[in-house]
Amino acid sequence: MDEIIQETENLTSHHVPTYGAVVDPTADDLEPLLENMDPKLGISTQTLVSASGQQKGAKLPQYVAAISVTLGAFALGNVLAWTSPTQGELEGTLGTSDWSWVGALMALGAAVAVIPIGYLIDRIGRKYTMLGLVLPFTAGWALIAWAEDSAPMYMVGRFITGMMGGAFSLTAPVYTSEISEKEIRGTLGSYFQLMVTIGILFVYGLGSVLSVFTLSVVCGVVPLVFGAAFIFMPETPLYYLQKGKKDDAQASLQWFRGRNYDVGAELQEIQTSVDEAAAQRLSITQAFRTTEAKKGLMVAFGLMIFQQLSGVNAVIFYTTDIFRSAGSTLEASTATIIVGVIQAITTFISTLVVDRLGRRILLLISDFVMAICTLLLGVFFYLKDETTDDVSDLGWLPLTSVCLFIVVFSLGYGPIPWMMVGELFAPQIKGFASSFSCVLNWILAFIVTKFYSDLADSFGSYTTFWIFAVISGIGTVFVFFLVPETKGKTLDEIQKELGGSAPATSVANAESPKD
Repeated sequence: MDEIIQETENLTSHHVPTYGAVVDPTADDLEPLLENMDPKLGISTQTLVSASGQQKGAKLPQYVAAISVTLGAFALGNVLAWTSPTQGELEGTLGTSDWSWVGALMALGAAVAVIPIGYLIDRIGRKYTMLGLVLPFTAGWALIAWAEDSAPMYMVGRFITGMMGGAFSLTAPVYTSEISEKEIRGTLGSYFQLMVTIGILFVYGLGSVLSVFTLSVVCGVVPLVFGAAFIFMPETPLYYLQKGKKDDAQASLQWFRGRNYDVGAELQEIQTSVDEAAAQRLSITQAFRTTEAKKGLMVAFGLMIFQQLSGVNAVIFYTTDIFRSAGSTLEASTATIIVGVIQAITTFISTLVVDRLGRRILLLISDFVMAICTLLLGVFFYLKDETTDDVSDLGWLPLTSVCLFIVVFSLGYGPIPWMMVGELFAPQIKGFASSFSCVLNWILAFIVTKFYSDLADSFGSYTTFWIFAVISGIGTVFVFFLVPETKGKTLDEIQKELGGSAPATSVANAESPKD
């Protein structure tokens, strides 16, 4: 018996790791643990969380917020697609020259908008910047709807709607990247391009049965729907911390992660990034001179260049001709709807795999296959336009090429560049850097839209497709050597890979920020 008593005393005096539990607890210490105890398991939730060392935030609020904010992307898709179903009715009325400007001014408006929007999202916040777009967006559609035969009204309306759509191309990805857990950031980030393609398909479908006026009115309602849905979403925690509003940041993060999630560790991680950025006390010019900022800009600019110069606009422009060359008797509207369906379905698939396969592999596959497809399209149009060869037996070639092109573009180069722009930059330059990237994208879109037909007329459509093939080939090399993988990485980890300083100390070991 004496041996048993001695052994008991040895066990009770031996140090046992507590993993955050109370050591030598009193009755007062035990009371809160008992209150949190799971009656089925007989152990408190707090103890379980402490023992596992991991928490899982609620995903539903993040998905709801991402879908709400990307209603702005849906509205952008409406703007992009509007010229396709209305061309037959309006080009003859306005004239080819004026119509080309109606089409191209949308991209020019988007390019003009993104610089001031980049300033506003850091000045008044992501949420209120986007809500401020609603009424001008609707006003732009009103000008288009009631323009009748007035080319200037169409042009002004297109320019305004282009500005608002371009503003969403910057603000929505930034908002989504700042509210998402890193495990699902890629999935939620790809919702932007998904909603753009759904918005395009929406207009393709309605445009085949509605008049220009009715279609324009329906499109004008979409920004109002966005405003009604998004007004209930919180501002991002990062923005609040940048403004020193810690309580608001905590409440925001709690909403996105669920009420049962302890946001302390994640909030501290965000605060550490903000404090480090503030401690550097760099001007915008100096901040852009850092290694990580330079490489981030190079990556973002490169992705935007290769996206717009991949030939996607030319492929869509030639869709009807390609279907006819393949022996199809489909109406032009039906052919565009088919392309829209392919885009939407494949972009949805991208949202499912981007956080599993990663960004780099999808970009590499996308650019390489696009290069092959545009090369083959160039060969087909060369044989068709420049030789006397009968190409009727090759109808499958352009049809297969264009469908495969749309599939791989929607998997990779469609959604991922927009997503990565929201991931690559440190907080102090994110607004400006994202703006510059979007400006470049929209300027290139304007150039391609306005002057593509002139280039094809001067040098032949086959030459333009071969130029696109070469550009996509170069883009493949660019991604392989220069684009980092951002899947599942924190901001600090991404900055380190881009060549910056070591990532911030983990929250578990970090010291409290000093005033």
